[in-house]
Amino acid sequence: MVEYIGVLKVKVIKGTDLAIRDIRTSDSYVVLALGHQSNLNPNWNEELQLSVPQGYGTLKLRVFDYDTFSTDGIIGEVEVDLQPMITSVMAFGDAELLVDMQIEKLLKSEDNALVDDNTINIINGKVRQDVSLKLQNVES
Repeated sequence: MVEYIGVLKVKVIKGTDLAIRDIRTSDSYVVLALGHQSNLNPNWNEELQLSVPQGYGTLKLRVFDYDTFSTDGIIGEVEVDLQPMITSVMAFGDAELLVDMQIEKLLKSEDNALVDDNTINIINGKVRQDVSLKLQNVES
């Protein structure tokens, strides 16, 4: 039986400047069954709640181009290390009792897919991290 350590809320908002995989555009979608749109700047704006199992690892996102007559092609992928977020949640316990504050800063580097430096914060009693990621292994 799998034991869960919590629930992670993930909001996938949009893609920007995705590769053209069809004639002039791409019918892109995220592996987590978030649908597709026929453009290079899709707005998914989907919110998911994922149960986080013990020994969770990383959150993996893969973006595909839908193809009617052939196998869907991968546009790119990215992995998100959940350790900083999980560590922050465990260290601060019941965040609902705390005031809004920054609890950790994560720096953009070649070892991660961050577009910009970002922070893990307590906002309205919840631990929150807003992240912009750059797809890896992208075919241009």
